[in-house]
Amino acid sequence: MTEYSLNLLGGQWVKGQIRKALSGFYYVATADDTLYQTRGRGNFRKRKLTPLVGDWVEFESSSLTDGYILDLLPRKNELVRPPVANVDLGIVVISMVEPAFSYNLLDRFLVNLEYKDIEPVIYLSKLDLVTEKAQVEKVIATYQAIGYEVVALADPAANIALLKKLFHDKLSVFMGQSGAGKSTLLNKIQPNLNLATAAISDYLGRGKHTTRHVELLEIGGGLVADTPGFSSLEFQEITPQELPRMFPEFVQAAPFCKFRECQHVNEPGCEVKRRVEKGEIATTRYDNYLQFLSEIEKRRPIYKKNK
Repeated sequence: MTEYSLNLLGGQWVKGQIRKALSGFYYVATADDTLYQTRGRGNFRKRKLTPLVGDWVEFESSSLTDGYILDLLPRKNELVRPPVANVDLGIVVISMVEPAFSYNLLDRFLVNLEYKDIEPVIYLSKLDLVTEKAQVEKVIATYQAIGYEVVALADPAANIALLKKLFHDKLSVFMGQSGAGKSTLLNKIQPNLNLATAAISDYLGRGKHTTRHVELLEIGGGLVADTPGFSSLEFQEITPQELPRMFPEFVQAAPFCKFRECQHVNEPGCEVKRRVEKGEIATTRYDNYLQFLSEIEKRRPIYKKNK
């Protein structure tokens, strides 16, 4: 973090991070945790730039409530849903029951996090409602074998303590299907937040969105964004060639494939398919890969309009 320097207008030209975006205002925190209310300059629209929560920015301000963002500093990544930049950790809250557990949905989240170079953490919720304990053990074993961190301890307090350790010095984002319990979990982690929660709809089988804006919360020595849940994810940017690299176990096997650019579908001498047959790669993961690949290959190209 750089020190303050004087702006020509007599205010302070400061580097800070956007912690909250609400009603056209951006709330920027500086090195000493002072929070400034700012607006974006009009030229951001001309440059087709939108400041996001998590962005590092340079801004000027003559008071705590009257500032303007002058420039956005380079991002290492950004998410569209939720709109957050510079994310380190993606905590996928996935329910085992109500709504029912889905390997397909979990893998969609993981693939998108891998693509954005965000470290995934899997949090299994509603374990107290599970009757088939073997199912939980299978899920844990499947993803731990890949190398993913899975938080699924029997003691809820121990789960929260583990999450807090993971937050330290990182910007973390919660995601998962609606009704999985993200806001409930954050309320347990930091009770004074009082985040709104909503019950599961019996008709739809999923929860209502309860989070209305994006804000970074100081928890466990890091920053955490509470985000809306959503029940489906599409692959808008990933190419067919990139998709195999979003599966860590495929990346590990690929050097042993007969063909260098093996897509792990119909090619002879495919190490990924051999490991699936041997049970060394989960069939659910491979089947989801084939489905995702088909979706990407059938995706309609996006054409940009001429100005």
